[in-house]
Amino acid sequence: MSIEIPSMTQLLDHAPLAAFGDEDTGSAADCGHAGLAGAELENDQWRNREFGQSGSDGRQRGGALHLSALLPALSAAIGFPVKTSVHDDSEGCRKALGLPQASSAVVVLIDGLGYWNLNMRIGHAPYLRSLMNRSENQRPISTCVPSTTTAAMGTFGTGTCPGVTCMTGYTQRNPQTGQLAQLISFKGAGEPFDLQREPTVFERLKERGVRVTSVGLREFSDSSLTKAALRGPDYISAGTARARLMKAAKAAREPGLTYFYLRDIDKTGHREGWGEEAWVASLENVDAQLGLLSRSVPSGTLIVITADHGMVAADPRRRMDIAGCGELTRGVAQVGGEPRAPMLYVNPGVDPHDVAGRWRKVLEGRAVVRTKDEAVAAGMYGPVSERAMSVLGDVIVHAMGESTIVDSRIQGEGEMSLPGVHGSLSHMESDIPCLVDVVD
Repeated sequence: MSIEIPSMTQLLDHAPLAAFGDEDTGSAADCGHAGLAGAELENDQWRNREFGQSGSDGRQRGGALHLSALLPALSAAIGFPVKTSVHDDSEGCRKALGLPQASSAVVVLIDGLGYWNLNMRIGHAPYLRSLMNRSENQRPISTCVPSTTTAAMGTFGTGTCPGVTCMTGYTQRNPQTGQLAQLISFKGAGEPFDLQREPTVFERLKERGVRVTSVGLREFSDSSLTKAALRGPDYISAGTARARLMKAAKAAREPGLTYFYLRDIDKTGHREGWGEEAWVASLENVDAQLGLLSRSVPSGTLIVITADHGMVAADPRRRMDIAGCGELTRGVAQVGGEPRAPMLYVNPGVDPHDVAGRWRKVLEGRAVVRTKDEAVAAGMYGPVSERAMSVLGDVIVHAMGESTIVDSRIQGEGEMSLPGVHGSLSHMESDIPCLVDVVD
């Protein structure tokens, strides 16, 4: 069964905000390879609901079909269900995501490979295409807001949401210093254990004596982002991509959970643009690695493949540099976030509603603008702690279409002119794959 790809206009539309929690938004079969007719029906309902076709079932987006639910679901799949502050029913998440039970599971996170990015170039990925041909894999799950790596890794690793992890963007204000902090390197962010205090699912499993292994690049083994969002596993690396893959396959011989991270697709997409020749070559390389992984793990191993976000092509003609517009800079002390999802921190005494009103007027048709209170009330970040409120911007902006919003006062030309971008609410950015394979 092939995937019907909506028009690019539809894919660039903002998706409905995803709910956090355990609501069953459309369970696949209790086994990843059974009940295909039921899974096919659920996926038809998903397409109807998301893109406004007849037959909508009216159920919410997200819930158990969310990046935050994946590790809780996998904990249940390997027989050690973990509860988090957002997902109390890990077994329900397992069933909703269609994960069979297995003694050993490998979860692969491909940075930047959105569900629609993959499907629009699926002919270059024979292994992933074989998984996508299964009806139970033919619907995306949702990532968090913003659709960016720092927020998504915290959401994934803890099984919660940005409102709990306090990881709410690429850059955000550090309330202790009043300065902007960058969360990839944690420059200016303070100690990762202090910012992100929620235990990870990996830590919870490790405390129960479960083998938990993380396989990735050497430079990430002790990085601040790893400490904040992905702490807990035994970290393994090697000098080449193939060697790392074989380390992951070897780890999967023992019962437990293996996490395997692949970054090249996101890196290439930012540098060259998603869908371009170099991006396709990265996809082909990743697909070959995953095919080898499936042939190298023991029979009965559960493999789940996901991503942190997707990507859109930026249109230079729709780039807005706020530095030259007084209506946009007036009353704004700092601009955090990133070009697809800026966060504005207003000056003391300035009403965020006034700033939001001016931004809406100037950026009409280019962005959706909310105050922080409006974004939080809409459930954009899940349940939000007081600590998270202190790092969120006073005004939250999400670019529409292929627009970007930049600030040449603080950003260089290279950062402002990236051909591939993400962070906003479009289907392209916020729909991610959840592909399930059980190795025969």
